[in-house]
Amino acid sequence: MRPPTRIASHPPNPYDELALLATPDPDDAGPPGAGGEDDPLGLGLAPDAGPGDDGRDEEPWQPPNHRGKSRPAAVPLVLKLAVTGLVCASLLLAGDRFAVLYAQDRAEVKLKESLGLATAPEVDIRGFPFLTQVAQRRLDEVEVSVPDVAADRVSLAEVRATARDIRVVGSLPTSIRGAVVGSVDGDVLLSFDDLGRELGASQARFTKDGENRVRVAGSLPVAGHEVRVRAEAHIRRDGDRAVSTTVDHMRLDIPGLVTYRPGKDSAHSGLRLHPRAAARISREAAHVKALLAVPAVVDRLGVPREWVERALRSEKALHELTGSPRFAQRLMRLNLVDVVRDHPWLLEKAGIDPELVGALLSLRPPQLSERLSLNFRLPGAAEGLRLRDVSVEREGVRADLAGTGLTFGEAADGDS
Repeated sequence: MRPPTRIASHPPNPYDELALLATPDPDDAGPPGAGGEDDPLGLGLAPDAGPGDDGRDEEPWQPPNHRGKSRPAAVPLVLKLAVTGLVCASLLLAGDRFAVLYAQDRAEVKLKESLGLATAPEVDIRGFPFLTQVAQRRLDEVEVSVPDVAADRVSLAEVRATARDIRVVGSLPTSIRGAVVGSVDGDVLLSFDDLGRELGASQARFTKDGENRVRVAGSLPVAGHEVRVRAEAHIRRDGDRAVSTTVDHMRLDIPGLVTYRPGKDSAHSGLRLHPRAAARISREAAHVKALLAVPAVVDRLGVPREWVERALRSEKALHELTGSPRFAQRLMRLNLVDVVRDHPWLLEKAGIDPELVGALLSLRPPQLSERLSLNFRLPGAAEGLRLRDVSVEREGVRADLAGTGLTFGEAADGDS
């Protein structure tokens, strides 16, 4: 049996049915609880409020970045600029130093040619940056060291100079033709180690013996024998270009025989017996009789003639005369120069080689002084340099240098 049909109290509105068939408007959210994407269960629940619920569109969701920004982007701009500046400065410094080394090498070659040196000097260009000096063709300061410079009879072991305000003729650093130096100061050294070889003295040794005095000790070959030599050399400046020496207190020894002091000082100069030779002659009767037989010797000994006559006749009297220490001392004080000249045979009678003594006496003081002198003169190529204070140091003789307006190479006032 069919249920009875419910009859609506109001007839349906045809416009409502048409509205149900239309496509819903997305902007029309509808009333709460009407369901939809935000409330699929139709429970009337609103979604949680978020930062985009103020009416503005929300940003699209992205996964979290746990590594942070990229490393180049994370470096501050100031640090990037500092690193870039440091790299540029390093490149400029390397270029500047390379230019200095090249210019120093060219300057060493040019100085060697200009001064006629046997060895190239060492040149050290001071001042930084060098490239600005290149642009101006002027150098602030240059240090030069020259070894083994010929200076008259000897060679200077070292010449050191500091040049300032140098105007370069040519192009730095590749083409240096010359230079004009504003001022120079430095010093020269005459080394004691080289003097023995330079002066031709065999095993001569020079040592400091005061502010301006040098002690000389060594040996010289004389008649096939090594004769010991001692002397004092006084150093002084000779003008403003040279150093000269005065050699005095010279003494030459033939060990065990005689000592020769050249000169005119009668108190110390002359040819005198060595203590061992005087003692030996005093002990040998034949030798001492040969001396006592010469009246000039007796007069110089200061022995009474009657004592001498008695000693020549009696061995006992001779022993009494020569056995006294005073007699040997008298023999040592005896200057044999005049005796040998007047009685050349006397040396041989006394057991002394006359040829050796003759060669010794032939050495004249000027010749000996010349052989032992420490004179030197600045080379002519360094015309503008002048010597100042001269002093004796432990390593040698040192003199200060000074100069202004020096020119080298093709330098001249009109050059460019």
